[in-house]
Amino acid sequence: MIETPDFAPGTVWLVGAGPGDPGLLTLHALNALKAAEIVIYDALVSPAILDLIPPGIPREYAGKRGGKPSPQQADISARLIDLAHAGKRIVRLKGGDPFVFGRGGEEAATLAAAGVRFRVIPGVTAGLAGLAYAGIPATTRDTNPALVLATGHLADDNPGGLDWRVLGASDVPIVLYMGLSTLPAIAEKLLAAGRPPGTPAAIVTNATLPTQQVLVAPLNRIAAETKAAGLKSPALIAIGSIVALRDTLAPWQITL
Repeated sequence: MIETPDFAPGTVWLVGAGPGDPGLLTLHALNALKAAEIVIYDALVSPAILDLIPPGIPREYAGKRGGKPSPQQADISARLIDLAHAGKRIVRLKGGDPFVFGRGGEEAATLAAAGVRFRVIPGVTAGLAGLAYAGIPATTRDTNPALVLATGHLADDNPGGLDWRVLGASDVPIVLYMGLSTLPAIAEKLLAAGRPPGTPAAIVTNATLPTQQVLVAPLNRIAAETKAAGLKSPALIAIGSIVALRDTLAPWQITL
């Protein structure tokens, strides 16, 4: 018997929808969708998961996509606060995990500042699940004792961004979210910092969905081969020794 948390009126649940495969949704997330009075959802929530929302429950799109007109974060947070003050049970549904490059931390802080109680339902983050579905373990004892999860949005030089020289000088595998458009610059920075040109790299698009695609190439060719293949976002990028394990695992692994 699984006890489910009480979904009190006037509260917001920040729910992780996982990477796309509805089978990766948690039981708490599924129960939240069934109990919600309104669902505010992001761009990367798969249609199969939206279909789990009971008929008649309002759903509002609040997706943010790079290079496209998107609602402002302040407006999304204000909408959540208004609905909570109106006594609604609100699910804020996010792709992946709300606290892993999902802006869940920012929204939670805004809710706290407004005196709105909230619950966080973690989701399966795409950076790990997408690799698993591609036959790429995030860690093994023989390859890496550490792993870097990072956003590719910070590829340009800026004081608050990543130090690509440090990442390039290390052999720790890197998993990048939202980095397809900046992949050429990222690869260039890593190579300049010392990563060997032959370092295996992989692109995983539409992770965990039937439309998933995987492309593997050396770091010095990954950007060119991605462009030639016409791969589009959403995509994950894996760079490092773990990618080479796909050759052994993928032919035998059952995923999609």
